[in-house]
Amino acid sequence: MLSLTACAAAAALSLSVAASPALADSGDGSASPRPPARSSATGGARLALPGTQVAPGAGAPKLPKKLTARSWVVADAESGEILAARNPHWKLAPASTLKMLFADTLLPKFSKDKVHQVTLKDLDGIGEGSSLVGIKEDLPYSVHDLWLGVFLRSGNDAVHVLSSMNNGVAQTVRDMQARAHELQANDTHVVTPDGYDAKGQVSSAYDLTLFARDGLKNPDFREYCSTAEAQFPGEFAKKKKDKDKKKATDGQAGPEQRPREHFGIQNTNRLLTGTYDLKPYQGIAGVKNGNTTNAGATYTAYAQRGDRKLLVTVMHPDYDESQAVYREAARLLDWGFAADGKVTPVGELVPPRSVVAERAKASKEAAAPEHAAGGRGSGGAASAAGADSGSGGLGTALAVTGGVLVVLAGVVFVVRRRRPLPATPGPSGGIGTGEASGTGAGGTAGTGEAAGAGTATDVTGPDATGTGRDATRPGPDATGPGPDAAHRD
Repeated sequence: MLSLTACAAAAALSLSVAASPALADSGDGSASPRPPARSSATGGARLALPGTQVAPGAGAPKLPKKLTARSWVVADAESGEILAARNPHWKLAPASTLKMLFADTLLPKFSKDKVHQVTLKDLDGIGEGSSLVGIKEDLPYSVHDLWLGVFLRSGNDAVHVLSSMNNGVAQTVRDMQARAHELQANDTHVVTPDGYDAKGQVSSAYDLTLFARDGLKNPDFREYCSTAEAQFPGEFAKKKKDKDKKKATDGQAGPEQRPREHFGIQNTNRLLTGTYDLKPYQGIAGVKNGNTTNAGATYTAYAQRGDRKLLVTVMHPDYDESQAVYREAARLLDWGFAADGKVTPVGELVPPRSVVAERAKASKEAAAPEHAAGGRGSGGAASAAGADSGSGGLGTALAVTGGVLVVLAGVVFVVRRRRPLPATPGPSGGIGTGEASGTGAGGTAGTGEAAGAGTATDVTGPDATGTGRDATRPGPDATGPGPDAAHRD
């Protein structure tokens, strides 16, 4: 929690940071690229200020020099402390990182073994140029298959099928908005379940970090977002002579029990899988990337080194280098690991509203005996109720593994995954402690130089980002089947 002194300092700092008023990005590409002069104070007073917020202590590393993103957040995934941020509540188009909220909302609703026969109506309304996993009508898919399509290929077709199973897109959007409200993600307005560009659809680096942290409490979410490669069901084999007929091997029988073909899919998260000019990040374990014409590139990453677990969200960097959103996220992760214990938090990731209500109730109940006994002794249950900080307590410790064998609907496939170790329930409702195995290539450069001892709190004002990037410029990589400039993930 932020101290009164820190809050007072933030109030004083707000007088010294000047910025021209500007509208938030409304999702239609027409707003000013400058952040608003003041935004939401959810998570702390300093988070409402424009520009970079960081409070370095003795020996703290300097922030990386090459950071062009309009908005970013570096947070401790367990405590919820925000170590540094830039315009964290700036409302911007989220692209497919909004699928984290989609997963937070729908993952608990369907058993992964449930099989759904896809209809043409299920695929209605998919935006032109959407990233797709390759779902076909009149074929059955398990819920497990569909979530692989959402997380690995950012498939809007998979999102629409799951939405159809949830009584349609409109209902799913309402459910997602309700979940955002519960998580205190007050910057988020949902219009499409897949993050496809739509007027008025916005989120923020702060809210996307909340979505990732909430999702990581779910073991299925952790499994899917950390899976690097998998096999996805395709067409059933063409009919052959009777003597050549085979029994279906994946539990999804086709006509006359013909076997089903599968094809390989790879996660589009380039810090997880790497690409020709970018190595996988050491300790990475998810979470989600996105890219559209309006949003530019967006990305939330989760990584662990030793006992340190970090969440980083980056929104809309300039395209002055290849894979910019991943490189800037990697620099911020490097900085966050190097800054361990050397910076004062500038804010926090708030807990869900239900957790706040439960703590308030526990505090009230603990106070009742005190009044009845003439005011004897405070603390006790009340202190225990508030001991889990204001963060909601992820309590996770992820490990990075590769070469995991999993069973997909009855057929054994080799799936390469960087994922958490099995864990026991933690004391605060999160996931128990595991130990990182630290696979993947070495971390990227850009940790910065050490600041001098006792460096004063650094608050930089916003810088003009110009009129925005050319909407037709290609994104980091076109990995989805058939994408165009309208939507790439």
